[in-house]
Amino acid sequence: MRSDQPLHQFGNRSNGLDDPASWEKVVNPKGRDKDDEDLIFTLTPELKGSNRFGATLSWLAADGTDAEQTDGKIADDTIKLLEANKDKAFFLACGFFRPHTPYVAPKKYFEMYPVDKLELPLVPEKHRESAPAPAFESAKKEQDTMTDAQRRQAIQAYYASTSFMDAQVGRVLDALEKLKLADKTIVVFISDHGYHLGEHGLWQKMSLFENSTRVPLVIYDPRAKGNGKACSRTVELVDLHATLAELAGLSPPNGSDSKVPAVEGNSPKPLLDNPSAKWDKPAFTQVSRGTPTATGQPVGKNPWFMGYSVRTERYRYTEWDSGKKGSQLYDYEKDPAELKNLVDDPAYAAVVKQMKALLPLKN
Repeated sequence: MRSDQPLHQFGNRSNGLDDPASWEKVVNPKGRDKDDEDLIFTLTPELKGSNRFGATLSWLAADGTDAEQTDGKIADDTIKLLEANKDKAFFLACGFFRPHTPYVAPKKYFEMYPVDKLELPLVPEKHRESAPAPAFESAKKEQDTMTDAQRRQAIQAYYASTSFMDAQVGRVLDALEKLKLADKTIVVFISDHGYHLGEHGLWQKMSLFENSTRVPLVIYDPRAKGNGKACSRTVELVDLHATLAELAGLSPPNGSDSKVPAVEGNSPKPLLDNPSAKWDKPAFTQVSRGTPTATGQPVGKNPWFMGYSVRTERYRYTEWDSGKKGSQLYDYEKDPAELKNLVDDPAYAAVVKQMKALLPLKN
């Protein structure tokens, strides 16, 4: 993909915080999911306003077809953009709304996941005592009081909206094939964050556990030798700029111009040819806690502080407020569900020291 013919498909029904100077064309369709909002079940019905569903568990098994939903319209418009620009070099960003809350999808997708077949994640008794309190502060009171039936319904709705979105992605990829663009187009599939569906007793995002910090990432370059293979190496979304620039034969800013900062990230192009290639770069995630002030100083009854986490292929190490509010270490070879915090285990003292040294960010 080349950026000399930029196009943008932003699937959120408004430009939001998008940068108008970055795009030549912006399309923001609106589907029946927006019109049907009064039908949506939500754990917080007392909230009002246009954003009342965005931060809480809400869902709807919708009537109608895929094409009537916002994401169906996004796929339609994306395909039209591909058809109109198939003979040009282009960069196109297609942003699907689902499975963001509210989880809305046609009823047929809900039927794919019968609630009586869904298992709830294991959360050991007193699990929140196993790690520092900030690790669990993304929890919300209305989620903590859900019934098991509601938990299964929420999981069903999330799966349904994910499958609905996946079907729209498939339509776009089918169009690439039909237009004979698949053999000359780099495709990247990403999400901006991971998600909890009851693991650790948490829902949605804003934690530093694996469920929240790990994202889907698929990079397809038709020239790559490793296409179709999974890669277990640790990469970051911040790597994408460097990756796409290298694959497209462009040179990203390197800091030589004092007015333009250097691009962060490492291009994992070698991994596209050999997913098992040597790679020793960890991934970092951060999340804030407390209430920030205008001056940025941690004051008040609920002072603001940061949590920083570093992930290697085997371990995750997290510090809250530079360790003053606690730390965590998990060994994914022995404990993929992150149920045992090993930070105080003498057998892992050397690992803690090694992981701690990797954290470049401090409050």
